[in-house]
Amino acid sequence: MATFLYKLGRFAFRRRRFVALIWVALLAVAGVGAATASPPANDNFSIPGTEAQKAFDLLEQRSPGGNPQGATARVVFHAPDGEKMTDKANKAAVEKTVRELKSGSDEVAQVLDPYKTGAVSKNGDTAYILTSYKVSAMELHDKTRDALKEAGQEARDSGLTVEIGGDALEQMPETGATEVIGIAISAVVLLITFGSLVAAGLPLLTAIIGVGIGISSITALATTLGLSSTTSTLAMMIGLAVGIDYALFIVSRYRAELAEGQEREEAAGRAVGTAGSAVVFAGLTVVIALAGLAVVNIPMLSKMGFAAAGTVVIAVLIAISLIPALLGFAGNKVVSRKVRKAAKAAEQGAEGQAGQAGQAQGEEKPNAGTRWSRFVLRRPVVVLLVGVLGLGAAALPAASLELGLPDDGSQPTDTTKRKAYDLISDGFGPGMNGPLMVIVDAKGSDDPKGAAEQVRKTIHDVDGVAAVSKPQFINKDGDTATLTVISKYKPSSVDTEDVVHHIRDKAASLKAGTGAEVLVTGQTAMNIDISQKLNDALLPYLGLVVGLAFLLLMVVFRSLLVPLKAALGFLLSVVAALGAVVAVFQWGWGGSLFNVEEPGPIMSMMPIFMIGVVFGLAMDYEVFLVTRMREAYVHGERPGQAVVTGFKHGARVVTAAAVIMISVFAGFIGSSESMVKMIGFGLAIAVFFDAFIVRMAIVPAVLALLGKSAWWLPRWLDKVLPNVDVEGEGLRKQLGPDPEAGRDERDARDARDSDADLTRV
Repeated sequence: MATFLYKLGRFAFRRRRFVALIWVALLAVAGVGAATASPPANDNFSIPGTEAQKAFDLLEQRSPGGNPQGATARVVFHAPDGEKMTDKANKAAVEKTVRELKSGSDEVAQVLDPYKTGAVSKNGDTAYILTSYKVSAMELHDKTRDALKEAGQEARDSGLTVEIGGDALEQMPETGATEVIGIAISAVVLLITFGSLVAAGLPLLTAIIGVGIGISSITALATTLGLSSTTSTLAMMIGLAVGIDYALFIVSRYRAELAEGQEREEAAGRAVGTAGSAVVFAGLTVVIALAGLAVVNIPMLSKMGFAAAGTVVIAVLIAISLIPALLGFAGNKVVSRKVRKAAKAAEQGAEGQAGQAGQAQGEEKPNAGTRWSRFVLRRPVVVLLVGVLGLGAAALPAASLELGLPDDGSQPTDTTKRKAYDLISDGFGPGMNGPLMVIVDAKGSDDPKGAAEQVRKTIHDVDGVAAVSKPQFINKDGDTATLTVISKYKPSSVDTEDVVHHIRDKAASLKAGTGAEVLVTGQTAMNIDISQKLNDALLPYLGLVVGLAFLLLMVVFRSLLVPLKAALGFLLSVVAALGAVVAVFQWGWGGSLFNVEEPGPIMSMMPIFMIGVVFGLAMDYEVFLVTRMREAYVHGERPGQAVVTGFKHGARVVTAAAVIMISVFAGFIGSSESMVKMIGFGLAIAVFFDAFIVRMAIVPAVLALLGKSAWWLPRWLDKVLPNVDVEGEGLRKQLGPDPEAGRDERDARDARDSDADLTRV
């Protein structure tokens, strides 16, 4: 692989105009496709095999004209103090709003008058109009949304409070200025790392190009593939992070090759052949983890995983082709001004200065990575205990993890959806915000009406049920009825989940007594089924990912204990990150710092999605850091020396990459969408834990304690495993004398000089 990438890097450098033109053309094609595409599909939660989905399918079969997953809206009215919604003037304003809604759009399916349906609170101060639409929320035309927003304006002018809830106002989530701040922080980190505006700008430019192609492609294919608005946001989040990081690794290696005296084209080839090999492997782990989300068998989650994986593939391709092409355009400006001045002085024959510079290089002070690794090697047990206990403490809240899906109650308090939610809760009880729908399939019953009535009476006696509507038969045969069940608790609560389970527990006895099948559905029940399915899939998916990590790293590092340590470290960082998410978003600790106004259950797909993403990112740092350690060990360094060498050359770049990734993910915490906010926080804290505690502290401590046994592999297994040559060892042999031999010799000498101060490992 390294040899092929070496040739690709040199080709891209030589034919830089051709390569750059291809990527510009791809960006233009994707942009045109996005501009001419239809609006994205609705964020429907479809789960094959669940009771809620079975009930939806039955409704569509028995009542083809209806759309149980169509958009809905609630226009909520609240009277001023001392007035009632039943007052003549207020009633007239509401009835006029009903007429406005009916005539406002052809997409309206039904508008229910609150005075005919009883949608007026007991104390008379609150009423709501329930409006349903023929199409999903994301398929609504802007004209329909505008008509909904304008409805009730006369009621507002008369002094009534009017707020609108439901998914009909659902639009693309806003990320806010914090996303731009995250990119700005990334730029500063790159500038500090490279000391060159051009070198710092290359990773940002290529990451933006990659994300532009990825997001435009997702937008262009949204309608065809049924991709949601959240899908593109998450793809952008991950695409930016890995795009910057992968480019950072290759640019950094290119500069190192130039420093060793390589010509620019040769340096580009070697950079892509070595660092590019690690980029391809790291990108592959991310893609496999994200694509593996399909095993959960939830279409929305699978699409999110595939879309994000697609942006990662684009980031890898850009890193190994467009980066060397742009390096060809950049010339010597890719290195810092100080280095350019030194090179110019050498070209002018300043041999004395060059000799002094070489002497200074030989006496170079240890960098921060070298000093830290030596500290860890002197106190490995202490560092290991502090790291493990610290992450263990952070993981404790994860034991209280409650899964659910966000509703309007998790929206910011200044939004109309949240205000409508609160008005409904105060006037009708929290359960009215998420009514359950019970389907009575009485096709096998001798008395469908009697069976439906018996179901209603049985459900009414279930603990936690506040009210049950009369059966409404929906088909001509009169054998299928719907009941609306109101819980006493808010939709996202564990208590409402218990109510759903209690009703379902009664289904078997009801079928035996009446011959009717009872199914519980509705958005609240669908959310509960999704949470349960994700919870059931969590451990199998975790086992799949950890097992995959072990196998892949065993191939890369030719070791048993190193991949085992990497997999266990990944588990520790993921659980600790989940603990932090629970503490902030479920318990509300420090919620004000992250604009978490209503703590509640953790989004159902958060744990599995975090496992998939963090696995890939953790393997990035493991590969880029430990590969250099193995390379040094293979070249004859002792285990302790190899750890120091790996940190000397890799710690600075890995630290910069982690800070960049954290800042990009943290930029999405400012999103107006609670799902995006939670994922941004979770991924940012997970990268922090994994990069700075697991990879920078626990990994060197464990390697120090293991010594030579860390790199042991049975001979028979060594013969069986394929040789992927991530370090580029085969490439070096093919190219002849190793241009880095001098540097490796200096590294070994420095390590031996400092070895007297280290604990023997």
